[in-house]
Amino acid sequence: MKKIIAGITILALALTGAVAKEKKTKVQKVRVAHTNYYVPYDFVNDKGESDGFEVAVLKEIDKLLPEYEFEYHPTSDDDLLIGVLQGKYDFGTKGVWVTEERKKKYVFPQQPIGASVIGIVIRTETADKIHDLPSFAAYSGKLVPIGAANAQYTVIDEYNKANPDAKVNLIAGDQFGASDGYVWVNEGRYDAYVDIKLSFQNNVLKEGAPYSQYKDKLTYITYKGIPTWPIFNRKQQKLADAYDKAIGQLIQDGTVSRLAIEYFGEDVSALLKN
Repeated sequence: MKKIIAGITILALALTGAVAKEKKTKVQKVRVAHTNYYVPYDFVNDKGESDGFEVAVLKEIDKLLPEYEFEYHPTSDDDLLIGVLQGKYDFGTKGVWVTEERKKKYVFPQQPIGASVIGIVIRTETADKIHDLPSFAAYSGKLVPIGAANAQYTVIDEYNKANPDAKVNLIAGDQFGASDGYVWVNEGRYDAYVDIKLSFQNNVLKEGAPYSQYKDKLTYITYKGIPTWPIFNRKQQKLADAYDKAIGQLIQDGTVSRLAIEYFGEDVSALLKN
């Protein structure tokens, strides 16, 4: 009898180990692409590690999803977009703005991962008259043309539709480089240039910035926060749903705000409420 009981015990332990092993092997590895240079959103740090605000948020999400194991792949913009589309990566993140065209190609979750701050660059000498888009419209509304395919064009177009009595002069133009906008505003050819706050900081304010000669001549005025999203392959709806559940918890407990302050110096997502 003792031998029989011992045999049953060994068998039970073996089965338990097999079940545990089976559960362990069911963890799904997830290939996550991110841009390798877009500080502080997504980048590779000096230790060769995936880093940045969005990566930090995803690492916290991964902790809440024991059924998944995230593997990070730093890469270029084009490889990320094409790779997620074709299934090389399960999803990717790079400070993406949602567009109707992108919604046809990728799965967008319900919850954004963060925000990109957009606003206008003006001459500092006009800062006493211009402090937001309505006052800019009253001043002149003379805006550097924006490419019609640019998401920034849509932002200003939506503002004009919502503010018919305080429209800015929105003209579709070529895709100008950052230097064109800064130079043209400084020269007085236009009175404002739509820009991402991070771009203005890196191009004008940062020590050694390529256009630091305009540091005292140009001023940035924040308009609003634009949601930024991870994009999922069309076959990864279940993964996108799991992401939504996890990030909702991280928003609720303050983790996302804490990480935003750590990487940006401010809670950029709070601007989404404006």
